[in-house]
Amino acid sequence: MANKKGTGLFMVWVDVPADKLAEFNGYYNEEHLAELLAVPGVLNAARYEAVSSGPKHLACYELESPAVIETDAFKNRQPTERSLRAGPRGVGTNLISNVYEMIYPTELTDDIANSDMAPALQIGRMSIASENEAEWNRWYSGVYVPNYEKVPGCIRGRRWKIVRGEPQYAVVYEFENENVSATEKWLEQRDINADNPRMRELMTHATGSPGIWKKTFQL
Repeated sequence: MANKKGTGLFMVWVDVPADKLAEFNGYYNEEHLAELLAVPGVLNAARYEAVSSGPKHLACYELESPAVIETDAFKNRQPTERSLRAGPRGVGTNLISNVYEMIYPTELTDDIANSDMAPALQIGRMSIASENEAEWNRWYSGVYVPNYEKVPGCIRGRRWKIVRGEPQYAVVYEFENENVSATEKWLEQRDINADNPRMRELMTHATGSPGIWKKTFQL
């Protein structure tokens, strides 16, 4: 069975005016996702809409590795007339296009590789000063994410380092539904470790981070 997840992630966020939304959705659902899924190394994809934060529309693509974006099959795709008219660069604003490499967990497990696109995602995008980076990474991967992974409804958390785009890091929690991080069990984890408040203070979140997106379409 082919893997559904890898060690690379390609994420595109965008806001779209209401009068362009039908054409934008049609382009993505009828053309664009299938086009990218035909590229070797693009393993899976889904579309999401923001429940909190933004930009509102998110397309998430699981990659075998970040190197997929450098292949001829990925780079040499020719834009169609429809993509130029109705794609993110044609009708969108607040466009964010990021490519990441997985840093937590450090290896792709069978459980992750065989799992489908999650019903909901909570995504944080953040930067950290270089002098704090090593300690912060040890805490984030060794304490913070593992504790949140214990919460009912949290399928898993994965951490990512930027390959293309900004800021430096991202964390993506895969949820069974969009309400997991509003539960008492999730909130209990926020300060369960004495280092959590200090470590959170060290990082700078990007605008709109963290946010929650709910899955709306998948081929």
